[in-house]
Amino acid sequence: MQRLLKKYCLTTVLCALCATGTLDATPVLPLPGDTASAPEQEDSVRVSLVTFYPGSEPHNIWGHSEIRVQQGSTDLYFNYGVFDFQAPAFMWRFMLGKTDYICMPVPRAYATLGMEERRMVEQELNLPQDRALAVRDFLWNNAQPQNREYRYKFLSDNCSTRPRDIIEMAVGDGLQYPMMGDTTVTYRDILAHYCRNYAWEKFGIDLILGWDIDTALDQRATMFIPMLLMDAVAGATISTDSTSVPLVKATTVPIDKSTEGNVKPPTPWFLSPMTIALLVLAVTLLMSGRDWRRHKVSRWYDTLLFSTGGLAGCLLFFLVFFSTHEATSHNINIVWLHPLLLLLAALPWFKATRGAARWLHAVNALVVLLLMLAWPWQPQTANIAFFPLMASLVIRSATNVLLGSQTTRGPTSLK
Repeated sequence: MQRLLKKYCLTTVLCALCATGTLDATPVLPLPGDTASAPEQEDSVRVSLVTFYPGSEPHNIWGHSEIRVQQGSTDLYFNYGVFDFQAPAFMWRFMLGKTDYICMPVPRAYATLGMEERRMVEQELNLPQDRALAVRDFLWNNAQPQNREYRYKFLSDNCSTRPRDIIEMAVGDGLQYPMMGDTTVTYRDILAHYCRNYAWEKFGIDLILGWDIDTALDQRATMFIPMLLMDAVAGATISTDSTSVPLVKATTVPIDKSTEGNVKPPTPWFLSPMTIALLVLAVTLLMSGRDWRRHKVSRWYDTLLFSTGGLAGCLLFFLVFFSTHEATSHNINIVWLHPLLLLLAALPWFKATRGAARWLHAVNALVVLLLMLAWPWQPQTANIAFFPLMASLVIRSATNVLLGSQTTRGPTSLK
């Protein structure tokens, strides 16, 4: 179990905290000489929303959005998903929520670099020239070194919401989106849809994102996903007192790949979180039955189980109390996965602390059991694989309470 958690820990965190797949964004590239200066002033300006469908890696299963600006020989894709992975302490700052991304104008020659296997849809916007010029100037100014950096937020300020805001700025109050079909959809529902083939990524999202992602969304909020922004733009209109015209003038598909995106097959059932959780529960029941027959507690198994839970709890504790990432602060999972589980892994090994360990086990068993029973009335949706894991913690804590005065050294016990 520890090997599996080690394998998926980084993937889990990155997937849950990168809801638009910007880790796969276009790399930082120097601009060619003919685009290093401000865009040309002559010729008409064309502005398009460009959408890349999901990729095959955990960090790009959400798709990606850019804004294309064409004028004369200038053809740039403005990408709000660029970051410098080599920046000092990048991963530490990312975990803290200090995710500083930049807006970068990418030349046409590099626009599809690394995305050749992902469907690409381009929607030319029906903007008057003065509005198209305003978008061009705004983007160019936003891409300057002194302005290009922004604090990325995976739900409300990302590579999809930035183009949405720019389009709304250009069109103004006349922009009308089509009616939203499902008015009860939540962030978790949308994330689960794009994780439907990736059981471990869904498990990670459900683990580290709390009840803030379980509230119903308005239509604008759903556009944090590029494909949903694309769909909303496709049906949007620009209304005035006397006329109403489509927001999209023309739609092209430069890369005609699957409309499902370039996704991998579903996680095999035997490698899914539910299978692993049931396996943990089965081993827990076998170990507990063995302990009851011998009237002794296998401390080595408890050390393995509770230290694994405690390490996961340390991650949750950090995200809840120290990280500024969205939707990680209000997380009910901190009730059953927390750093104090490390005490339950260590205290039974020492004779002087076994009494305290039994008391902590009693509290843990009661709290986790009550949480399991009360979860249907909680504001946060649980992953079904959580329940076998919670049951394992309850069973082992109860076993320690009832048999805690008798222990067996096991293969890794201390004298």
